[in-house]
Amino acid sequence: MNWLREISTWFSSITIGITLALMISIFVFQPTIVLGSSMEPTLYNNSRIYVSKLPRTLKYQPHYGDIVIIDSRIHRQRTLKDDLMDSSLFKLLVGYEEHNIWVKRVIGKPGDLIEFKNNRVYRNGRLLKEDYIKEAMIHTPDQKIKVPPNTIFVMGDNRNNSRDSREIGCVPLDHVLGVKLF
Repeated sequence: MNWLREISTWFSSITIGITLALMISIFVFQPTIVLGSSMEPTLYNNSRIYVSKLPRTLKYQPHYGDIVIIDSRIHRQRTLKDDLMDSSLFKLLVGYEEHNIWVKRVIGKPGDLIEFKNNRVYRNGRLLKEDYIKEAMIHTPDQKIKVPPNTIFVMGDNRNNSRDSREIGCVPLDHVLGVKLF
C-alpha cells in the first residue's frame, strides 16, 4: 500500500507541473521559432524568440513597431482549444504544428489610415521611417486602408516576401497571441 501512495504522489506532482507549464505558456510567456524569411533582416528562419502573452491576457494593444505573433486565421473565432493547441508544450507533446502562427511587425492601430504610395508606407499621412526593412518595396499597388476598431495592421520586415495584412486584412486583437520580448 505504501508504493500506491508513492505512485499517487508522483502522478499528482507531474499533473500539477504539466498544468502549471501549460498555463504559463498560454497566458504568460512562450518560446517560439520563426518559420520563413518574412521578418528578415530582423529575424531569420529558425530564430528562437521569446514572447510575452501578457498583452493578450491583460487585453492591451501592442505598440507601433512591436513584433507580434498572430493567428493568421482571422476569419474565425479563436477558442480556448486554439490557445491550448498553439502552446509550445502541446506542440512538444503532440509533435504537430499548423502554420497559421505568423511573426509580424505592428504598422497600424485602430483608426489609423495606412497608405501605400509609390512603394512606400504612410500612416495617417506621414511617411514611416523604416530602417528595419530588408529592402524597398516593389510592385505594391497604391491603396489606402483604414484600420477598423479592435484590429491592427501588420507587415513583415521583408516586404517583398511577406504574407501579412496586405493579404489577409487587419488582424483582430484577439488574434494577437503575444509580443516579442527578446
